[in-house]
Amino acid sequence: MTAKEVLELAKKHKAVMVDLKFVDFPGTWQHFTIPIEELTDNVFTEGSGFDGSSIRGWQAINNSDMMVVPDPTTAVMDPFTSAPTISMICNVVDPITRENYSRDPRHVSQKAEKYLKSTKIGDVSYWGPEAEFFIFDNARYDQTSNSAYYYIDSDEGIWNSGKDGTNLGNKPRHKEGYFPVAPMDTQQDIRTEMIIEMAKAGIPVEKHHHEVATAGQAEIDLRYDTLTKMADNMMMYKYVIKNVARRYGKTVTFMPKPIFGDNGSGMHTHQSIWKGGTPLFAGKEYAGISQLCLWYIGGILKHAPALAAFTNPTVNSYKRLTPGFEAPVNLAYSSRNRSAGIRIPMYSPNPKAKRIEVRFPDPACNPYLSFAAMLMAGLDGIENKIDPGHPMDKDLYDLEPHEAAKVKKMPGSLDESLRNLEKDHDFLLEGNVFTQDVIGTWWTYKREKEIDAIRLRPHPYEFFLYYDV
Repeated sequence: MTAKEVLELAKKHKAVMVDLKFVDFPGTWQHFTIPIEELTDNVFTEGSGFDGSSIRGWQAINNSDMMVVPDPTTAVMDPFTSAPTISMICNVVDPITRENYSRDPRHVSQKAEKYLKSTKIGDVSYWGPEAEFFIFDNARYDQTSNSAYYYIDSDEGIWNSGKDGTNLGNKPRHKEGYFPVAPMDTQQDIRTEMIIEMAKAGIPVEKHHHEVATAGQAEIDLRYDTLTKMADNMMMYKYVIKNVARRYGKTVTFMPKPIFGDNGSGMHTHQSIWKGGTPLFAGKEYAGISQLCLWYIGGILKHAPALAAFTNPTVNSYKRLTPGFEAPVNLAYSSRNRSAGIRIPMYSPNPKAKRIEVRFPDPACNPYLSFAAMLMAGLDGIENKIDPGHPMDKDLYDLEPHEAAKVKKMPGSLDESLRNLEKDHDFLLEGNVFTQDVIGTWWTYKREKEIDAIRLRPHPYEFFLYYDV
């Protein structure tokens, strides 16, 4: 869609407002809105100004003037505004230099796509994330100097099986929520409405279903697309899901581990590289993949401990990514085997379907940064012909201790992931895709705003363990 076509779309739907969205450093959409009369040709070329000093991880207050430049190809009618409103995703630009802002995550993903082309390895990468989330009926939480608590609830939660009053049973037990039909799956209609709204926003969906955990865990899978486009789609995905849930008086979280004692939410990420319309991951090696694909896997496995800083970017991520449980912590690859950190799906013999599935990311990640980082790791594997080792076709959750010790694992904490990123990030700097400023700001922000913030606060369970010492 061009700028002219955006104006035609606005006229067709009698739009009165234009919502300009952009993503902050950690990965949450921000926005401001202008009247349709303000959407001139200059906005598409020069941009619209805003104060960047209050955006997480961005400019200091003494250098805070910034511009957003809308991308007309992202224009859709916003499905949740009462007044007809055009929604567009924007790039962030420095008003003085007119250059793209280096800390704009969308700019990082666009540079990664350009870098892929510059290597001559391929001309496009395709991405297909499978984001999981919880739909709760209630979510309360607070932290004061003398108290801390959270309380989440769902009518589906197995803990409500004995609840007094009207109780119709049929609640998924822990780890038994995968694929049940109604009445146990109470959220068929909510998920369907989410898909309908995504379709209005031009986002194709492959399937939806209840996920493994109790209490309304769900998954909606998007049809694959190119890197930046898929990151855009993931932002709209979260926007749609959260707002549809609110229509139903419910609330959604993409926290990786909101429930103790049950499965967390991951975001298995399918990826492949093509060139000239030809899939480069198909071949005659193990599981029908190419030598190039094996090297790509080698790059992902080698850099996974550093990638985790972007793909599993919260303290809570490591409540899910925990060794000893059914979590994708094993740095190995296999066909069909979901206990390996990288799986090669075998659903179809068609070369166009050949891809890898990286299983350790979670939906708390910033998709622009995490997709870009994984692509850079895979390209490093190809360029340096990194051997991924032998595939692991056995159940990696059921190994003898001496066997398990030989399999490398993902980091066990965000702090460990950031330390790995400090030691191993040269591959991200290739082509100036990530800058030293972006990487340094990332680990500083995560340590100061998240790790230290949690480290300094007593945990409620500590009182259970230690109050009577």
